Amino acid sequence: MDFSMIQQQSMKLVMTNELRQAITMLQYSVQDLHDYLQEQQLENPLIELDVSKAEKDFHRPVSSDDAGISALDFVAAGEEGLQDHLLSQLREQQLDAKEYAVASYLALNVDENGYLAGNAAQFAEELNEPEELIAACLRLLQSLEPAGVGAGSLRECLLLQLERMPVRDRLAEAVVDRHLDRLASRQFKQIAKDENVTAADVQSAADFIVTLNPKPGAAFYQEPAEYITPDATVTLKDGEWLVQLNNDALPVMRINRSYEQLYRQDEQEVQSYLKQKQEQFLWIQRSIAQRQDTILRVTKAVVEHQRAFLEHGPEHLKPLTLKTVAEKLDIHESTVSRAATKKYVQTPRGLYELKFFFKSGVVTESGADQSADRAKIYLKKMIDGENKRKPLSDQKLSQLLADEHGIELKRRTVAKYREEMHVPSSSKRKRYES
Repeated sequence: MDFSMIQQQSMKLVMTNELRQAITMLQYSVQDLHDYLQEQQLENPLIELDVSKAEKDFHRPVSSDDAGISALDFVAAGEEGLQDHLLSQLREQQLDAKEYAVASYLALNVDENGYLAGNAAQFAEELNEPEELIAACLRLLQSLEPAGVGAGSLRECLLLQLERMPVRDRLAEAVVDRHLDRLASRQFKQIAKDENVTAADVQSAADFIVTLNPKPGAAFYQEPAEYITPDATVTLKDGEWLVQLNNDALPVMRINRSYEQLYRQDEQEVQSYLKQKQEQFLWIQRSIAQRQDTILRVTKAVVEHQRAFLEHGPEHLKPLTLKTVAEKLDIHESTVSRAATKKYVQTPRGLYELKFFFKSGVVTESGADQSADRAKIYLKKMIDGENKRKPLSDQKLSQLLADEHGIELKRRTVAKYREEMHVPSSSKRKRYES
């Protein structure tokens, strides 16, 4: 073992902070980019972001046309939640203080789907109250609207709803009470044998059961709407498909002029600080420009490849891979992936995420390459039009795809596509009619 000094030449990619930032900004959605720039504005005093038009409208001065309108008129009224709905019903009941306190406690423990985790014994121990009182208050809670609220399980929830029906369906109640697992796997013949009825009777009961609400509280809980802003718009003009970036969706970033006077100061630390922040500002500006340019190039390449989809619809989607676009644009596949993820394109056929247009292919009889989505569309049509008493098996679907559309898929591939479309197997699609 000895030591020596050698000189070696090599090439390697150095991931600088600036390069990492540019890569990160490319994968941001419009909303993510908004949030990122607002964070940078807090850290860098030179960055000034223009407020959006919506914010300007919200903060607009009151004009003569607004006479009689106050700021409170623009505040949305909150919708009544499930627990508030239950409490308002409890206040209408003839309850003493103890009963109301216990029933209210149970109502406040109901989750967003309307279920109550725990039984009378557990709540009696928690509240240090008699179990009989807890059980009575639980029955009261389960008698409120919506039907099925306060249940401890799906079985109990469905039974509570069935018990309230004007005409009781005893078979439906028996199926829910004793055969819920079998019902889920559509073992209608076994259920029919145990209940001494026909499979058609079980089918009828199952059709009725699926009309019940497995989550009675969900109607009172709504997640806030998520608005999608398209990054680009595709339009047809003079027979050509044009791609235009939606630059208006991005905040306008400029230098904060109130800091200009600091440039005239002679203090070395101030000058060094401002220079660093200015370089940061310029790099963010360049990264945004590069992001927009990359998204535009990728979108144009996708639109050029998927003209048939834009002109004729989803059945004409062509197979497209990241590698194909990367080679066409002379960029890395990972760059194409980042540019396509969480980026949306407004087309005459609707709003689509850019990565929607990247599809795997299947081979047809003639050797032509078709998108897997096209095969799924044909599969869905065949399944929708099948005889539900004798549904098509995966093998039969494979044969029909080849005979009618020239698309050759193995049985296991058909099964894979069917599962991706959330379509059950033929045995579970079968209906028993009288």
